[in-house]
Amino acid sequence: MFNPDPIIQSIPITPGFECLVIDDALSDPERWIALAAEHRDAFESTAFNAYPGVELRMPDALSARLDAYFAEQVRHRLGARRILRMYSRLAMATRPVSELEPRQWICHRDRLEIAADRIVAASVLYLFKDPSLGGTAFFVPRRGQRETAMLIHESGQLSPAEFTRKYGIAPSYPVASNDWFEKVEAIEAKWNRLIFYDGGELFHASNIDAPEKLNADPARGRLTWNGFFICRRKAR
Repeated sequence: MFNPDPIIQSIPITPGFECLVIDDALSDPERWIALAAEHRDAFESTAFNAYPGVELRMPDALSARLDAYFAEQVRHRLGARRILRMYSRLAMATRPVSELEPRQWICHRDRLEIAADRIVAASVLYLFKDPSLGGTAFFVPRRGQRETAMLIHESGQLSPAEFTRKYGIAPSYPVASNDWFEKVEAIEAKWNRLIFYDGGELFHASNIDAPEKLNADPARGRLTWNGFFICRRKAR
C-alpha cells in the first residue's frame, strides 16, 4: 500500500516541532478515490469535532496499515514511543464560508488526550490533484495562554455575531495571520503527498483560500485520508 522506501522531508514549524512530508506515499492512490466514490453516501458530518465537511471512518484493518507505517517510518521522529490507540478517516471539506461556525474560523489543536506524557500525532494524505484546494497551515498564538484558551472555548459557545463582535474575527477559513494567531508555515497540497505532525501541540488548519472550489464529489473535491495517533511521549 505504501512506498516502502520513502524520502522524508522535514519542514521546521516552531522550535522543537517539525512537519514530515512524504511524496508518492501510496502505491495506488487512485484506488482511494474509487473507494470514496463507492461509499459516497456514507460520508457524514460529525458533532464531536470542528471539521468543516463530511467524514467516513475507515475500517480497523485499513487504519492498521497506516498505523504500521507511522510506527515504522515516523513515530520516533515526532518524539513518540508506543502507540496506545489510533483511528483514521476519509474526509472532504465541503462547507461554504456562510455555513462555517466560529470554531471553524480559527486554527485548532487536536485535543484527543490530556495526559502530559502523551502525544497526539496527526497525518494528512492529499487525494486530490488540484493544489488550489489547499494544503495545511500552521500557526502560533499571539496572546497569552489564558486569553487563547478563552477564545477557543467561546468559539464553540457564542453566536457568529457575538464572536465577531467580541474577538474581531470575521467568517472565513483560517488562511492568514490575525490579531490572535500568526501563520508561520503552510505545506502545499500535492497529489499523493502524506504529512505527519504533532497535532496536539501545533495549531493548524486546512489552508483553504478558494472555498468556492469545494464540493462533495470525491473525484473533484478536497479528499484527504487523515490519521490520529495517541502515543506515549519520549522522555525529554
